[in-house]
Amino acid sequence: MPPGISTLAADAPELSAANTGFMLICSALVMLMTPGLAFFYGGMVRVKSTLNMLMMSFISLGIVTILWVLYGFSLAFGTDSGSIIGWSSDYVGLSGIGITELWDGYTIPVYVFAVFQLMFAIITPALISGALADRVKFTAWALFITLWATVVYFPVAHWVWGAGGWLFEMGVIDFAGGTAVHINAGAAALGVILVIGKRVGFKRDPMRPHSLPLVMLGAGLLWFGWFGFNAGSWLGNDDGVGAVMFVNTQVATAAAMLAWLAYEKIRHGAFTTLGAASGAVAGLVAITPSGGAVSPLGAIAVGAIAGLLCAMAVGLKFKFGYDDSLDVVGVHLVGGVIGSLLVGLFATGGVQSDVKGLFYGGGLEQLGKQAIGVFAVLAYSLVVSAILAFILDKTIGMRVDEDVEVSGIDQVEHAETAYDFSGAGGGTGSRKAVPPAVDAVAGAGQNKKVDA
Repeated sequence: MPPGISTLAADAPELSAANTGFMLICSALVMLMTPGLAFFYGGMVRVKSTLNMLMMSFISLGIVTILWVLYGFSLAFGTDSGSIIGWSSDYVGLSGIGITELWDGYTIPVYVFAVFQLMFAIITPALISGALADRVKFTAWALFITLWATVVYFPVAHWVWGAGGWLFEMGVIDFAGGTAVHINAGAAALGVILVIGKRVGFKRDPMRPHSLPLVMLGAGLLWFGWFGFNAGSWLGNDDGVGAVMFVNTQVATAAAMLAWLAYEKIRHGAFTTLGAASGAVAGLVAITPSGGAVSPLGAIAVGAIAGLLCAMAVGLKFKFGYDDSLDVVGVHLVGGVIGSLLVGLFATGGVQSDVKGLFYGGGLEQLGKQAIGVFAVLAYSLVVSAILAFILDKTIGMRVDEDVEVSGIDQVEHAETAYDFSGAGGGTGSRKAVPPAVDAVAGAGQNKKVDA
């Protein structure tokens, strides 16, 4: 019998309707995060790239779901092989799992655990897309997701969370995905952009967000869904740990948002909506690995540190010349590293485990373990992602043509545009009221599609 499926022994746990229902709700919340991410990223790009940015997240819902059912769940959570990868034939196609069989040691069905973890697998490659805005062929992106999920995400998930995975066995703490999700995605983003290069006009042309209300909507959906992402990762409600994680998620996010805004005000003289949204996401990222190990006061510290350092990190792309379009490296990679390492400092030993950090008398041992986990995932994802991008770039090509990037990727890749300005002239209905330049960019896609 594969790992994860409980036996029928008399002392085995029984299915809990309450925990099962809770986890199904959490799974739905995590699913909502991917559309939320699409809105968050979609508002941050220029108008001519809006639909492409939305689709780069949405396509992950389709591709990764099928991969997960066919073999992804088996690779991530099947029987361990060499502490590197898993495999269980009963998990292939989810074909050998009974509907009432329980995840080992828990009171929820295997199916519920599988679908909860699926939502993590979906959003992780979607996170990468923000670094690649405006310039990647949609077909190449879909192929990249397929390959990356298979050779990067599924193995790393096994390392971190799978029974027998080498980081799991070492004792690296990652409550809900600081290493497996955020460092993994952030390092992958850096690897890919080093291969495909900068956007046309990077550091020369203004590339401001086209819809800050859309950004705020996306950030709000992410914040809302993150409660399922984090609190649900304890897989039940029986001992209060999930409740602590829920509180810490809120606390750290608030602290990070305030710290980011304070930095902005001091450095740039204004409190921006983009800063508020980005700071909130930085706090959510940082508390994800650490929230089950720290107290609410510790969560304030984690969030404030992440908000400040991530706000500083987003400017590094201009200093070092890598074009991280929507700050995936600055927020997700840096925030994931901060949150994961701070476990080694702020773990109280009184929440998810008895492991204590340096500030609670635990010494440097846990900090060392966290560092190994951080840099192992970072290095593996960075290198393999760059190799995958290089192979795709040299075969089918990763980037759209320069004229497509300049005119707008939405029209060429999707035959649509996000906004129809044809009626912008008012009640007359005359197309002459639409400025020619605006009409050419924003309306031609729909016209071309209709004419075709």
